[in-house]
Amino acid sequence: MTLTQWLDDYGDSHRHPTNIAIHKLCVPAIVFAVFGLVSSIPAPINPAYVLLTLGLLFYARLSWRMALAMGLMCGAMLGLLAWLPAFGIPVLPLSLLVFVLAWIGQFIGHKIEGKKPSFFKDVQFLLIGPAWTLAHLFRALHLKF
Repeated sequence: MTLTQWLDDYGDSHRHPTNIAIHKLCVPAIVFAVFGLVSSIPAPINPAYVLLTLGLLFYARLSWRMALAMGLMCGAMLGLLAWLPAFGIPVLPLSLLVFVLAWIGQFIGHKIEGKKPSFFKDVQFLLIGPAWTLAHLFRALHLKF
């Protein structure tokens, strides 16, 4: 499928304005939290960088512009995660809290929408959600993705 097809399919279960607003907040929060959780795993190479690389390969296959935008967004998230401990903010508990609260938000949004989350249909939609949120920005700026 093309990126547009993925986004259209994802959008089918994200029509209600409240659900859209919740997703625009919670999807990036979940990405941030996942990076925080996996970066807390002790390893010679930060597992978040491995996860980012795999994700970018997925996006690059669909659109180099979306891959670039995702790389910038995720790079900023990883930068923030690296910066937090300098201010005494523990990454693991914060990431766990954000992860739980954001998923609660997602399910509330889908309750309002009246449709199940797309990833129940295909797990790849877990990667499409972040692109869907960025696609709104692309459209607002009149950019191609």
